[in-house]
Amino acid sequence: MRRGEVKKGTATALVTGASSGIGYCIAERLAALGYDLIAVSRDERELSQAAARIGEKHGVRVDSFTLDLAREGAARELYERCRGREIDVLINNAGMFIFNDILRCEPERLERIVYLHDMTNTLTCRLFGADMARRGKGYILNMSSYSIWMPWPGLAAYSASKAYLKSFSVAFAKEVRERGVRVTAVCPAGVATELYGLPHRFQRLGVRLGVLITADKTARQALRALFRGRRLIVPAWYNRLFIPLIRLIPPALLRFARRKTMQFQK
Repeated sequence: MRRGEVKKGTATALVTGASSGIGYCIAERLAALGYDLIAVSRDERELSQAAARIGEKHGVRVDSFTLDLAREGAARELYERCRGREIDVLINNAGMFIFNDILRCEPERLERIVYLHDMTNTLTCRLFGADMARRGKGYILNMSSYSIWMPWPGLAAYSASKAYLKSFSVAFAKEVRERGVRVTAVCPAGVATELYGLPHRFQRLGVRLGVLITADKTARQALRALFRGRRLIVPAWYNRLFIPLIRLIPPALLRFARRKTMQFQK
């Protein structure tokens, strides 16, 4: 059997942000490994279509429901909606992107990104992780970001919220390892998805140039790391090489980049 594979219908995976992008690719790969799915997203139409495609293609049970995870109480509501189902794999993938100066962001938008990336994910790890620990097995994947090494102007809220998630995940993984639960933080660099608002032609160009990687490649490497019990993974080996170099970028170059990218802040 392939690593992570189960007899069809004997295990269940919960995937947030499953309607598109990395979340969809992770959900489809888990279905191919035999997992029934609970797919969650905010976009009801896109989610129902994605769930139907995956279920029909792989012959597994796919339940789906819409839920806004970027608010207080979302983690407990998610847990209650899944009551009665044993969650063997939890994928905390739902995310939002902010490229804007803090003083230009609405306070409510800052609250939402912190709730989504940090509070909701922390509490889902606590709630579902406790069930996994009682059973003595389980897997949790938290989607962090390469930007944790890039706290640059415009990315303050995004990179900081993802840095928390990475730090939390690595420490939590050490706490629950002896209880049979494996936790992995994934820190992808640029991925060809809708998250950044790039047109499809720029996404395709980025992939051809090697600046971006595909969502499916990210999903494949993330799940491989999860089922191998790795605490941290940066998809695409060449991205790992640049981490020490990022810290050496001179401030003058950052100021230049800031001036050139102000028009793209949103």
